[in-house]
Amino acid sequence: MNSANPTRVAIITARGGSKRIPRKNIKPFLGEPIIAYSIRAAIEANCFTEVMVSTDDEEIAAVAKTYGASIPFFRSPRSADDFATTADVLGEVLTQYEQTGIEFDQACCIYPTAPFITPESILKGLSLLEKFEAKSVIPVTEYPAPIWRALQINNDRLERTWPENENKRSQDLTPAYYDAGQFYWFKTRPFRQSLQLLTDDTIPLILPPAVVQDIDTLDDWTHAELKYQILKQSTLLRGKTS
Repeated sequence: MNSANPTRVAIITARGGSKRIPRKNIKPFLGEPIIAYSIRAAIEANCFTEVMVSTDDEEIAAVAKTYGASIPFFRSPRSADDFATTADVLGEVLTQYEQTGIEFDQACCIYPTAPFITPESILKGLSLLEKFEAKSVIPVTEYPAPIWRALQINNDRLERTWPENENKRSQDLTPAYYDAGQFYWFKTRPFRQSLQLLTDDTIPLILPPAVVQDIDTLDDWTHAELKYQILKQSTLLRGKTS
């Protein structure tokens, strides 16, 4: 591996068997297959040796190629079932490349349903990975309310999960974050050893909540499209007035 000029691969994980939203990874999002947003951001970041899509599905592969991604090989049935983890898929992809004599120093796993991803955020993640010489970088965003004041239901009655925090001021509670669900940068060598993306040496890339949206249901999908249109409009307006 060459540390002076590291080789990098973008791995867009897009299996065909989505259940909650059928054909989710190529479903039109504001007129384009949603996977196109991830492919385009990766290509425009201009930092990858290769932008590939890992899939088990011929139709997804054809769409991905249309937008400029490569499909060097297909997933095995084992890594395409409902129980395969993201780490399983990434490990298989890196092994498949190694079997053809290709190794990468760094990799970025990109989800196919991440329309809010941008080339700029990808490059910021890469910058953090290299600046801190970390094993991985994960984009996160802050919970909209303090989780330490969470409530739970016990025997049909509401109670505090952590009653000791009831009278603490919000500013005295530690901020909590969750995975933005867009991408993960990682160094391939330590990943191959641990098969873990969140490690003892992971740097956060903090994203504003406005550019983070889970898309797990059709309601989420509608919300995401509305949110994207608002963000796009506001960006264009800022461009006109700057």
